[in-house]
Formats: sequence, structure tokens, C-alpha cells
Amino acid sequence: MNPPTTGNESNPYLQMRKRLDKAAQLVELDPGHYEILSEPFQELSIAIPVTMDDGSLRVFKGYRVQHSIARGPAKGGVRYAPDVHLDEVRALAAWMTWKCAVVNVPFGGGKGGIICDTRRMSQAEIERLTRRYASGLLDIIGPERDVPAPDMNTNEQVMAWFMDTYSMHQRATQTAIVTGKPIGLGGSKGRREATGLGVAMIAQEALKYAGLPETGCRVAVQGSGNVGGLGALFMHERGHKIIAMSDMYGAIRNDEGFDMPVLLEHLNQTGKLTGFAGATDFAGEELLTIDCDVLIPAATENQITSGNADAVQAKVIVEGANGPTSAEADAILEAKGIVVVPDILANAGGVTVSYFEWVQNRMGYFWEKQDVFDRMERIMVEAFHDVEAAAKKHDTSLRIGAYCVAVERVAYCLNMRGMYA
Repeated sequence: MNPPTTGNESNPYLQMRKRLDKAAQLVELDPGHYEILSEPFQELSIAIPVTMDDGSLRVFKGYRVQHSIARGPAKGGVRYAPDVHLDEVRALAAWMTWKCAVVNVPFGGGKGGIICDTRRMSQAEIERLTRRYASGLLDIIGPERDVPAPDMNTNEQVMAWFMDTYSMHQRATQTAIVTGKPIGLGGSKGRREATGLGVAMIAQEALKYAGLPETGCRVAVQGSGNVGGLGALFMHERGHKIIAMSDMYGAIRNDEGFDMPVLLEHLNQTGKLTGFAGATDFAGEELLTIDCDVLIPAATENQITSGNADAVQAKVIVEGANGPTSAEADAILEAKGIVVVPDILANAGGVTVSYFEWVQNRMGYFWEKQDVFDRMERIMVEAFHDVEAAAKKHDTSLRIGAYCVAVERVAYCLNMRGMYA
């Protein structure tokens, strides 16, 4: 259950705009460029008819939003969820623009979504949904135009179906049309671990920034998927104590710290965290306010708001999810002296390795996993230092510092490209 919100805190697109407005003022963004960056470049809403297993016909609603293509092809995931809405997809597309710019990879921002509940659908129904959605996007996607990827409730199998559908229409195999594919179909080694590993890498830099120990910190993680679960595992491997975790069913804690490989095996076997031996179950919404050194919200947006920010006890927050903290909560957390590493930096490991996958597909040569991780770490650490420098220069938070870095890089491309007329 999401914490209570007021006003427009529940609208992620308006929340993104508030951060953009602050950064635009600090970097003295050209008013014309502000007008361009404050709205999506292109958005498509489509009806997706699907024949269900029982022979009935259902029509699903789908979206694809391209926020900016100034720096390169649009890049961003596709999520399947019952609560997908257009403003959410707009916000996620914009966050992808800023994220790609912060880590300085040559992509713009895009995002897609379909209103559906995959828990109530068979694999065959999900495949038909995916293929019809992909065919509906053919006019706006492509390796040089818009490159989708997995997101909430989508995975490498969905990307394989998406790639195959596009390739059938092109009459040639086009592996670079999506990222997050199975390795045997052109996926990159290390892509599955990338976002969680990136969160752990950035958390280490944040601990130095905050003057906290580089090992032995108490960590609470909201979420147990590829970002939360693997992020927790990599933090555990770096010598930290994972004292609490949550998933959609609830939360567990152990003040001595979990043995993360054993906990993840339990999760794999049972499908949930609760019931793990030696752990105490508690309400999932309480995880955000637990006493800890590092809090990693890695579930979904709009989790830390004006309704619960004052109760947050963490010293450092590293945002594994997109948009987990509202602008109103930012002000409260900043007043409390809590260091917040924003989503557009903290979870950019995924898009960084997606870029590597796209590069490998285009050149037909693939790297070993350690090469991928080494390249990713160089990019992520450099991005943290760029954001830190911008925050210091403009006397602002790391979040607004990250927006300043991103906005200036996108505005540079807009300026150099000029306006076609």
C-alpha cells in the first residue's frame, strides 16, 4: 500500500517537472529549450486486440512515449501492469532522457506500457499481446529510432518475442531493436545483474560522500526483484548487513543481517520473503521508516512522500526504483540531513549495460561479463562524481545536481543541432 499523498504528489510526470524546473533555473536553460524538454517529443496510444485462450477477444490499452531523441535513439523499457497510465509513462520516458544523459550514453528517453495483469494471463496470451503491441509500434521504433527493453512484469522472453515480431516485418533478424534479450539471441552478459550491481556501486560512492563506513552498514531494501534482490546481494558481498527486505506480500527483518544467497534461494523456492527461518515478519510499509544506515527503495514510484518522509531514519537513500520519492518529500529529507542519491543516477546501471548490448549487437562482437562490469563501474563512478561536482557548484542536492548534469548535456545537443525549419 502506498503512503498517503497530497495534491499532485501521486502524479509522477508533475513530480518530474518540478525537478526539471529547479535545474532549468540553476543552469539558466534557454526558454525555448525548456519548452522542448518539458513535453514529450512523441507519444502513441494504441488499442491492442488479443484473442484469449478461451476464444474471446479482449482489447488492451498500450502506450509508447518518446520524451527526447536529441542525443540519440529513444531508449526505455516496457511495463505490463494494471495501473499503467499515460502520465506515468511520460514521466518514465523523461527520466530515461535524464538517466542516459547523466551516465553519458548516446540515447534519448522512451518508455512503454500496457494496462494488463499478467498474473491472470497465460504465456500464450502474453505472447500474443506482446506481438500485437510490437507490430503496432513499427512506425516509430527501430535500432536507430527507439530501442525498447524489459521493465516491470516483462523479461527476456518478452523481448525475444518483440525482437522476432520486428524482425519478421523487416525480413531480417534485427537483434539491436531491443535490449534485455536472452544471451543466445544477442543479449549481453551481465545485463540481468546490471541495475542491482549499479545500485551497489553507487551506494559505495554515496557512503564515502556521506562520511559513513564502506563496510558494515545496516541496509534496508524495499523490493526483491532484479534490482532489490540483486542489489541486496551485491551489498552483502561488499560487507554490509541486509537487516530488512520487503516484497509485495510483506517484509522481514533480522538485525544481525541476512545470509543473502540463502534468502534468495528461499525466495526462488517459495515465491515470497515471508516465512524465512530466523526472520521476523512485519508490515511492508514499515520498511521505509526502519532504523538503518542505507535505505534502497527498489519497488515502484511514489513510495516516500510528505506522508512518511519525516519518519524516515536512514542516513542515505539510494533509489533503485524510478521515482520512489516525491519532490515534497525531498525537501523534508534534505532538512533532516539525509543524503538521497536519485534514481536517474542510482539505477542507471541497467541502461548502461543496455547500451553495451546495443553496441555489441551492432558490431557483432560480444564481451565477457567482467569486461561489462568493469566498463559499467567506470561509467557509474564517473557519473557520480559529475553529479557531486554539479551539486557543489550549484549548492543543491544530489538529485538536482543530477538534473543539472542531464539538462545541460541534452540542451547542448539541442543547441548544436539547431532547429530544422
